[in-house]
Amino acid sequence: METFLQQIINGLVLGSMYALVALGYTMVYGIINLINFAHGEVLMVGALTSWTVVTLMADSGLPGWAMMLISLPVAIVICSTLNFTIEKLAYKPLRNAPRLAPLITAMGMSLLLQTIAMIIWKPNPKPYPLLLPTDPIDLGGPVITVTQCLILGITVVVLSALMYLVNRTKLGRAMRATAENPRVATLMGVRPDMVISATFIIGATLAAVAGVMWAANYGTVQHSMGFLPGLKAFTAAVLGGIGNLAGAVVGGLLLGLVEAIGAGYLGDLTGGVLGSHYADIFAFVALILVLTLRPAGLLGERVADRA
Repeated sequence: METFLQQIINGLVLGSMYALVALGYTMVYGIINLINFAHGEVLMVGALTSWTVVTLMADSGLPGWAMMLISLPVAIVICSTLNFTIEKLAYKPLRNAPRLAPLITAMGMSLLLQTIAMIIWKPNPKPYPLLLPTDPIDLGGPVITVTQCLILGITVVVLSALMYLVNRTKLGRAMRATAENPRVATLMGVRPDMVISATFIIGATLAAVAGVMWAANYGTVQHSMGFLPGLKAFTAAVLGGIGNLAGAVVGGLLLGLVEAIGAGYLGDLTGGVLGSHYADIFAFVALILVLTLRPAGLLGERVADRA
């Protein structure tokens, strides 16, 4: 039972990081019906930027939490600038092109960012410094770290803030109007280009936060680290219902739980044939099952029908 509870905690933490990235996917898709496959690489850039800043401050004498607090805004600015540039240069010219063109462009941008990151930061994995206390907090059997508590808290705060932004603010109304019909929204005084750029910047902010948390939790960064989390986060967004903010979080948490619990018991279930490093199969098996039974996702797809 103790192992089961520990795997649930691990799954919630992992799922929270998936959810942060999935929210970026689902916001962009909800506005312009585009799957930004370079989103995972934005996470990678955020993690490597944070690593660079923290490494430069290693001899400053600042406490770990202060160095993380300084590196996070720098990572957010770099990722937001990167995502803004990607949208303007790679996606904006293809808004009226056939669906396949922006999809291929997004995949190409993902590979391009990986290559550029490999040139800048070199291909070898780099240890991310331990910035927060590592002493586990005993929960009566299972344990949790300060970093994991921070990840869970950030996910709750981010989802609440996004729900308020989309449903209660002027920018949120402009987002919904742009998703409904960009041309009519323009006649009503909305600037779709500005709304789309803001959406990409918000998505990049979430990816940067997820990247820093991922690096702090796992203690390593490298140029290819964003591919699999990005793919899993996209899976989570589809699992919960693409375009649905709450669905992205539910999908991320469910995916993390399935993966963590599966990893904990995979060896027993297969008689030792498969180990925990095969846990990725659970994520995609869960996706296939959900989409077979409920193609719109668990909470339903929430994308406006354009006039």
